[in-house]
Amino acid sequence: MNAHMNSGDDGRQEHGAAVRAQLVGSWILVGVPLGYGVFQTLTRAAALFG
Repeated sequence: MNAHMNSGDDGRQEHGAAVRAQLVGSWILVGVPLGYGVFQTLTRAAALFG
C-alpha cells in the first residue's frame, strides 16, 4: 500500500510539473507580445511629449 501511495505522489508531481510548464509557456506566449506592445506604446507616447 505504501508503494502505491508513493507512485501516486510521483504522478501528482509529474502532473504538477506539466501544468507548471504549460502555465509558463502560456505566460511567455501572452507576455512577450504584451510587453512589446506596452514598450511600443510608451516609446511613441514619449516621442509625442518629448
